[in-house]
Amino acid sequence: MTVAKRILQARRAAGLSQAALAARLDVSHSTVNRWEQGHREPSRDVLMALASATGTSVEWLLLGQTVIDSPAPQGAAGRAGFANNVREGRFSGGTGSSQTYFNTDSDYGGTAMISNPAEDNPVIAYQGVPGAYSHLACREAFPHMEPLSCPSFEDAFLAVEEGRAGLAMIPIENSLGGRVADIHHLLPESNLYIVAEHFQPVHHHLLAPKGATLETVKEARSHTQALAQCRETLRELGIKPVKEADTAGAAKLVAELGDPTVAAVASSLAGETYGLENLRGRIEDKIGNVTRFVVMSRTRIEPDPRSGPCVTSLVFTLRSVPAGLYKAMGGFATNGVNFVKLESYISVADYSTAQFYAEIEGHPADKAVDRALEELQYFTSKMKLLGTYRMSPFRNRHE
Repeated sequence: MTVAKRILQARRAAGLSQAALAARLDVSHSTVNRWEQGHREPSRDVLMALASATGTSVEWLLLGQTVIDSPAPQGAAGRAGFANNVREGRFSGGTGSSQTYFNTDSDYGGTAMISNPAEDNPVIAYQGVPGAYSHLACREAFPHMEPLSCPSFEDAFLAVEEGRAGLAMIPIENSLGGRVADIHHLLPESNLYIVAEHFQPVHHHLLAPKGATLETVKEARSHTQALAQCRETLRELGIKPVKEADTAGAAKLVAELGDPTVAAVASSLAGETYGLENLRGRIEDKIGNVTRFVVMSRTRIEPDPRSGPCVTSLVFTLRSVPAGLYKAMGGFATNGVNFVKLESYISVADYSTAQFYAEIEGHPADKAVDRALEELQYFTSKMKLLGTYRMSPFRNRHE
């Protein structure tokens, strides 16, 4: 049974109408309806209030577990501790041990860090071969987790959906190359949620077999974008660029060839992984090359709205009405909700319908955000919240 169905069942068992439950929780009637339709899930704090209003438990609403599986704490101190656990994202898995779902106290510069949502599954999936920039992002953001190499983005998503990995590190855009192809189509089709973001600086290195020098190297192999970002440096060194499928794959190939005339442009991690010499670091022509990743989880994890600035990602399809986009955006303007990103893309299944990927500042528990999303519903035929997560401190850096 889904969370939506459990909310519906709990409300009916309590003898409450949607309007009555909305009044008790101080939310709109349409918000309750969206919960029960599965279009949205309430935040942790709201779930606590919802459980109290319907006479059930938060654990049952979230996980379908009964009090027998996870005894309710006794006494005022125990109940307060349980409430804190709910707010901090810790829930009993029925085994007596708690699982930390997110950590709002991290000061990591690139990621609003979260812990692995399954302590017995400390694996994070990424697309690419070992040494890829996605691998480097996993190591820097989640050094306590084991990286899992996947041949495609679809395989990385599937690894989390099937439980072979607890999280997935997925690149969504690059400051020089723009958005990553196919990701906007994959996100709404998956059963995963965005639970964090990570900004990974991209520094290219010229890597070659042991014994090679800048004088011996005649060609450099790498992904098209990496070669384009190092075009001027390679020209100055008199090195011919040769395209390969990806950066780390090029480094692996160079190591296998062992030819002192052939080098790769890839990450420092790729050099470590395949035992290559780093002939020159930071060979990119322009500084400020950064890739933004989103961290995906099978479990919906929302930060406490009071813990700091949040970002909410969503996708929606407009209804076919005149000035539909203008009207849909009106609710955000009147409620003072800022757009971080708004991108359109065309569905392969229906070229006549424009779909949008959006990121807004704020948490759905904020009344302004809730009202804006409610108004958006009037002008959309489909809307899906992909996740709410803490805004990375990297966004506010001015280096």
